[in-house]
Amino acid sequence: MTDQPIRRLAAILAADIVGYSRLMDEDQAATLDALRVLRSELFSPVVRRHNGNLVKSMGDGWIVEFPSVFDAVTCVLEIQKGLAGHERVRLRYGIHSGEVVFEAEDLFGDGVNVAARLEALAEPGQVLISDSAYNALDAKTAGLFGGGGLRQLKNISRKIAVWGVPAAETADEDTATSVIAMAAPAPDKPSIAVLPFRNLSHDEEQEYFADGVTEDIIGALSKFQWLMVIARNSSFAFKGQTPDVKTVSEALGVRYVLDGSIRRAAQRVRITGQLTEAHSASSIWSNRFDGVMDDIFELQDKVTIDVVGAIEPSLRQAEIERLRVKPTEDLQAYELYLRAQSHFHLVTDADNQAAISFLSKAVEKDPGYAVAAGLLAWCYLQRAVQQWGLNDGDVPRAIGLAEQVLASDRADAMALAYAAHVIMMFLGDNLRARRAFERSLTDNPHSALAHSLSAANEATLGEPERAVQHADLALTLSPKDSFRYTFLITKALPLIDLGRYDEAVEAASASIDERGNFLLSHYALIGALMLKGDREAARQAFGRLLTLSPEVSLSTIVKSARFFQGDRAAELRQALRDVGIPD
Repeated sequence: MTDQPIRRLAAILAADIVGYSRLMDEDQAATLDALRVLRSELFSPVVRRHNGNLVKSMGDGWIVEFPSVFDAVTCVLEIQKGLAGHERVRLRYGIHSGEVVFEAEDLFGDGVNVAARLEALAEPGQVLISDSAYNALDAKTAGLFGGGGLRQLKNISRKIAVWGVPAAETADEDTATSVIAMAAPAPDKPSIAVLPFRNLSHDEEQEYFADGVTEDIIGALSKFQWLMVIARNSSFAFKGQTPDVKTVSEALGVRYVLDGSIRRAAQRVRITGQLTEAHSASSIWSNRFDGVMDDIFELQDKVTIDVVGAIEPSLRQAEIERLRVKPTEDLQAYELYLRAQSHFHLVTDADNQAAISFLSKAVEKDPGYAVAAGLLAWCYLQRAVQQWGLNDGDVPRAIGLAEQVLASDRADAMALAYAAHVIMMFLGDNLRARRAFERSLTDNPHSALAHSLSAANEATLGEPERAVQHADLALTLSPKDSFRYTFLITKALPLIDLGRYDEAVEAASASIDERGNFLLSHYALIGALMLKGDREAARQAFGRLLTLSPEVSLSTIVKSARFFQGDRAAELRQALRDVGIPD
């Protein structure tokens, strides 16, 4: 290079080490040793082998120039594979093809800026490339990448289509170098940025706690695959600033912004949080959490669970409300799914049919849309439970949809929970359902719905204690969830099995308060009242059931819900018979 500026087109790789400051803080010597090995044995040799020119080395990251996008991509995929499963060091990568300027042994320009923004957007281990880089690849190499959704990158004037491959460790061992393309994001997928929580304590040590809370919330929200969560590095670009939500929204391309603050006085800590819809600048949710610093990590975990449990259903409901004011024509698959979900929760025959219609259109638009297929299968199950009547092909279709979800590589925690519930209820395959619920909760341990439906499965497996634990966790994780009536009934039924009738009455009554036309709640309330000896209250509850289901019979109840089947439920069936429900 000379001292005179030189302009040319190049493919630029920006790569950095995930959590570098944290790693150095935990064990500086081990981190430096690991980085020396990474540079000498993997990164530098692979870069040279693929014709790369290391322009900048910044301790925790690198800028590398390549003569072609193909060289840059194949280099990164080899490094990604070499680091798969590494215990200490993980990288994130961004690649862009554009004009760069060499001056005074440094590199500037659009090519560097966009690559750096993509790297900041990437999840740990992930490779993101720009539209110009993607378009420069041959069809085979481009086929490794999925996505293509437009993103507004910070300080980049135009929106850029972003393509990516996931971390190598998320792919099958045989496909680490030919990564399965990611599912393209929905055109109007909801998105959120979690800004660094502000430390109001004037104590620099509390910065670690504030940053830890923020990072944990980002990680927990990222488990909900229906929600696009901006990566930590992008959100932390605003650390130490007080931008308005519209500025954040425009810079990061998000619809929602979560921010908060942390204040400590002696051993007491107060954490506040607020969720804002950026377009209208209206507050959707706000709350404060008080705790004691006896165990900083326990408090951090509790805050994360409380915040995520509160805002995830708030976000879901905000999306549903947003769509209610939009016209119904030309809806994309994701919006069809949300509209269907709002109808499903109303638990009426007409709303169930509307939900089936919306979901059928969603699956028609996107046959691989696992969460829509799963909820569609559950809609047929809802018809069976509520005794609204099924057509000849409805149950086989529901089972087929559930099987499709369980075999899908696009099934998230919620889709797996829907499908597992259908398999359990329609096929009675509780052990297979349990395995599916375990997959669901591994994918997202914060999924309240998965915990609740897993509770129903454990109850029918004869594990009422485990069932109550799952149901309680669901209620804790998402106390204001639109599925709350389901959480409560999956708690009430195993409580009956345990002989804890007062608690069962309380849970079933609360479920009825949430959704008065959900028949299972009435069955459970009547049974629990009879078994605790309150026959008069049970007869009154039976009268209310008859207004909802005049033709109710024991055979229809047993057929509609597996909890009422088998020897374990004999006493409960007799209680329902004794109150006056005919066989």
